[in-house]
Amino acid sequence: MADSAETEEIFQETKKLLRQLQEEFMKDYIVRATAAGSQVRAFAAVTTETVETARKAHNTSPVATAALGRLLTAGAMMGVMMKGEKDILTLQVRADGPLQGITVTADSGGRVKGYVGNPEVLIPANEKGKLDVSGAVGNGIINVIKDMGLKEPYSGQVALQTGEIAEDLTYYFAVSEQVPSAVGLGVLMNKDNTVRQAGGFIIQVMPFAEESTIEKLEENVRKLTSVTTLLEEGHTPESLLEKVLEGFDIEITDQISTEFYCNCSKERVEKALISIGRKELNQLIQEGKPAELNCHFCNTNYEFSVEELKEILRRCK
Repeated sequence: MADSAETEEIFQETKKLLRQLQEEFMKDYIVRATAAGSQVRAFAAVTTETVETARKAHNTSPVATAALGRLLTAGAMMGVMMKGEKDILTLQVRADGPLQGITVTADSGGRVKGYVGNPEVLIPANEKGKLDVSGAVGNGIINVIKDMGLKEPYSGQVALQTGEIAEDLTYYFAVSEQVPSAVGLGVLMNKDNTVRQAGGFIIQVMPFAEESTIEKLEENVRKLTSVTTLLEEGHTPESLLEKVLEGFDIEITDQISTEFYCNCSKERVEKALISIGRKELNQLIQEGKPAELNCHFCNTNYEFSVEELKEILRRCK
């Protein structure tokens, strides 16, 4: 019979193996939940693969990856708040920092994509020795656009409060949508600059919430360690919510896969070429060399030969 030391060693090895299997097979996903008798609605996500896919596509520096990853995570959760299959959410950070802004779009099915203005930005760590996302982002605004198939999309805009993204979105929800919220976002990098952990949560208080519920939530949020610390401890979206909503009854209502996904294609880029008009197409043809167009969202290049350009011109009215 194994002694206690051997048992503990077997337990730790099994735990390590399970963690490795989880990391290998676990895909990114979002959970949606209600708590405190529907006084609270909550979302939590693990987005490690999503953010790593974005990092690879754009070859972003660590601080650019962290900034983009936070907004991608928020966008994925805010996207699934929408109900229509064709609804599209766009988050734009326009600011004066060296990152030169961030753009993210998401749909209601958990698909998200995005890019930064300057993917190669490198700046010193902040006073805590961490990636200085705030310094990279700078001062400016965050714009939230929801296209829900109406005549005009909904648009809300607020000034950035910290440039750390989570605090800025907390402020946006309170001011623009009048929904008291707590937003937590985090991206942790490996030493080789790949993404180690990414995820976050959004907790929102309904208008009929009792004061005691709000006070308990505020207390829970104050006690929280960083999102990346919780992810490093092995938390899933479900257990993230259990941590944030400790002391409340929680009902998980949905689980949605999330991924970095771009719907660009050569056919869609061709339509964009048609839209520029005959004069510009003629100029491209006169240059006598292939034209290359880039998709900002996934950094894919599409090349059109001179013959292809001539064919597009023939179809252009």
